[in-house]
Amino acid sequence: MHPSSDPRPARFRVLFVCMGNICRSPTAHGVFEARVREAGLADRIAVDSAGTHSYHVGAPPDHRSQAHALRRGVDLSGQRARQLRAGDFETFDLVLVMDWDNLEAAQALCPPQHAAKLRRFAEFFQRHDSPVVPDPYTGGAAGFEHVLDLVEDGCEGLLAHVRRELAEG
Repeated sequence: MHPSSDPRPARFRVLFVCMGNICRSPTAHGVFEARVREAGLADRIAVDSAGTHSYHVGAPPDHRSQAHALRRGVDLSGQRARQLRAGDFETFDLVLVMDWDNLEAAQALCPPQHAAKLRRFAEFFQRHDSPVVPDPYTGGAAGFEHVLDLVEDGCEGLLAHVRRELAEG
């Protein structure tokens, strides 16, 4: 089928956001991207991540995030941190933040007409009852595993949501 006659809606774009874009958001980015590929939707769903702060721009994900994700079959090594921009709210269909501080920082940058695109990733959890994905940066291995548990759960709910959006689009 010729691309211009493809009846499917345009790609759906998801952006994950944490503070520095080296732990939580790249983990969610990598896990969701893997789930999208497994679902055969890589041509319809684009995934990226960013940080509300510029602390680590250009840096790869934290080595602990990479190691824990790789144990679960997700390679984060190709990602590089970047900072959230106001233009991201135009580009992405969903901008998903990891906690309340990131929500506040993202709201300050978000143009009013795109406010509905900005949500907490925790809204998509299916099995876990947590309002946020906690920052594992200063903790030990258990924190990184907990983040992965939450992220994997949230990615299931998110993929179901995006499938519905694509079907309705």
